[in-house]
Amino acid sequence: MGRLHTSQPPDKTSAWRAFWRLWRALTHIVVGLLTILLRFPRLSPEQREIRVQVWSREMLARLDVRLQVQGDAALPGPLLLVANHISWLDITSLHAARFCRFVSKADVRAWPLIGALASGVGTLFIQRESRRDAMRVVHHMADSLRAGDVLAVFPEGTTSDGVELLPFHANLLQAAIASGVPVQPVALQFIDTHSGARSLAPCYVGDDTLLGSVWRTVRARGITVRIVFGAPQPSGGRERRAWAQSLREDVISLREQAPR
Repeated sequence: MGRLHTSQPPDKTSAWRAFWRLWRALTHIVVGLLTILLRFPRLSPEQREIRVQVWSREMLARLDVRLQVQGDAALPGPLLLVANHISWLDITSLHAARFCRFVSKADVRAWPLIGALASGVGTLFIQRESRRDAMRVVHHMADSLRAGDVLAVFPEGTTSDGVELLPFHANLLQAAIASGVPVQPVALQFIDTHSGARSLAPCYVGDDTLLGSVWRTVRARGITVRIVFGAPQPSGGRERRAWAQSLREDVISLREQAPR
């Protein structure tokens, strides 16, 4: 595929098909919530991780979003994933590729249904405007990494349109440095399945509302989420600000890789 074609207005599916996708997605969310409430207490951590990945792949299928993964997505923990951030669909997409615990802004916890799902799978929430809370989360992250977890962060701090990446904030990288854990860069892109152009339908940026972004997604004829995992990088001797800038360049390069 190489470089993506220029973004263009997506072809739309019928409103009836879009409503059907939305209904199937909503029923799947209910199934996910019931699984977390009723089944998770009786499952081992490994069984929960498998359930989350299977559920996430089914959710993408119900939204007619195809998953394309490149690179080694199954590296064992402890590991910190660093990815660009485009959409409310990013977390589900990455969970479909591999299980990880996310660090997310506290606002997500209040989102209808999605917040409950995020909490149920172990998301760590952060008040990004609070320096004190950021340090609390860094310490919590470091403890989780030392325990062998795979964590994932979006160092842009907010969503972008996916065309140009925002600067990467360095604060959360301190958790990997403090715990001596490697970092793996990850690039996400949403592509119109039929034209090969970049799809802006799932974007959730600026004045977008969550409902508006969801509706654009279910109205699209077909979307492919392409996830490219880079090589893990050791954290020893790193200076976090320089490393954040370097990781941003790595993610940009991963987006340019041709599919294999």
